[in-house]
Amino acid sequence: MTTALIIGDIQRGITGGYPFTREVVAPLTELLPRARAAGALVVFVHFAFRPNGADLPPGNALFRSFYEAGDSFHENSAGAEIDLPVAEHDVVVLKRRASAFAGTDLELVLRAHGVDTLAVAGVATSAMVAATCYDAADRDYRVTVLRDGCADADPAMHDFFMDAVFPSRGFEVMSCASWGFKAV
Repeated sequence: MTTALIIGDIQRGITGGYPFTREVVAPLTELLPRARAAGALVVFVHFAFRPNGADLPPGNALFRSFYEAGDSFHENSAGAEIDLPVAEHDVVVLKRRASAFAGTDLELVLRAHGVDTLAVAGVATSAMVAATCYDAADRDYRVTVLRDGCADADPAMHDFFMDAVFPSRGFEVMSCASWGFKAV
């Protein structure tokens, strides 16, 4: 079993504009050196649209609101930069939808490293985390969700996913401190 740590949407425009996201920065910052020391593949996924909006779906009010938020969600802007320490051997993936797999080369990278198990963290629990976990399960990865490495604007929604939805889908839920992994 080979594991990768997937951290999604912890980027400056999100941590700066959505206060609930800041609560995951400390547990993830503490986890990163331990994961790297064990040789785990660390993958950061960030969300952005092209500055000209060419990838903005028509009629999608939620995505339009993100796009109109300005530099927080525009490719190559300061707001789209990862807000955690990225090391030389880490992988950074740009996505344009909720799931870390949708339209990205994430699966190619994971398969190249022989990864079969994922630990997923990030924001929001009911969006990026859930979409990525469902996609991962559909692609036959084993999935663990890092409870304190995830957050949602609605804490009750976060707890519902962690306590009911994810376990019912066969995903293991644990804290960042208790997560163990095998190096790639």
